[in-house]
Amino acid sequence: MFYNLLKYVLLGPLLRLVFRPRIEGLEHVPASGPAIVAGNHLSFSDHFLMPAVLKRRITFLAKAEYFTGPGLKGRLTAAFFRSAGQIPVDRSGKDAGQAAIREGLGVLGEDELLGIYPEGTRSHDGRLYKGKVGVAVMALRAGVPVVPCAMIGTFEAQPPGRKLPRVHPVTIRFGEPLDFSRYAGMENEKAILRAVTDEIMYAILSLSGQEYVDRYAADVKAARAAEEVRSKRPFRRLPLS
Repeated sequence: MFYNLLKYVLLGPLLRLVFRPRIEGLEHVPASGPAIVAGNHLSFSDHFLMPAVLKRRITFLAKAEYFTGPGLKGRLTAAFFRSAGQIPVDRSGKDAGQAAIREGLGVLGEDELLGIYPEGTRSHDGRLYKGKVGVAVMALRAGVPVVPCAMIGTFEAQPPGRKLPRVHPVTIRFGEPLDFSRYAGMENEKAILRAVTDEIMYAILSLSGQEYVDRYAADVKAARAAEEVRSKRPFRRLPLS
């Protein structure tokens, strides 16, 4: 109920009024039945702009940190994300990927739309990064189509670190559904999962026009953070012998 209140009364109309997003290919999103919408992830605003333009409810897998913040602000944030159709997923530990897959398959089992960002995290520089194979596992196990989606302009509207978005032209572009039924029963084969994921990422790339980086975004972020730490270490003068 609160999802519809946000979408049609409170947040949705405001987002459409402020950003006036240009919507392309909306007819490619199935009117009924389960499907995965796989998109690039450039901004915090992506979580709300895409649902605002879709005719159907869509549920996203969101990082658990959005639901575990301390104090009143943390509780309000958690309540907001749950009301907006987000499912918390703990991305730490060796079982994190399996937990996300279970949650995603549960959504698809209810004949709903599942929103996924295959990169696993927001792009820190506007480029498109290598996709993780969880999206392929869910698509093959559930036997559902994957609709590629490109968010364009949201990085400029709300880049990392910016709390409130600025007004900037935004385009949300949906591509033709990808059918992977030819790989039915092969969801445990690593080469197949990689091929399916790469096909999805190529479709997103074709829609977005981003520069592609064949590395995981999380690895690039970690390497960048480590380099920043090293660069801030004080120079130690060696003692003279």
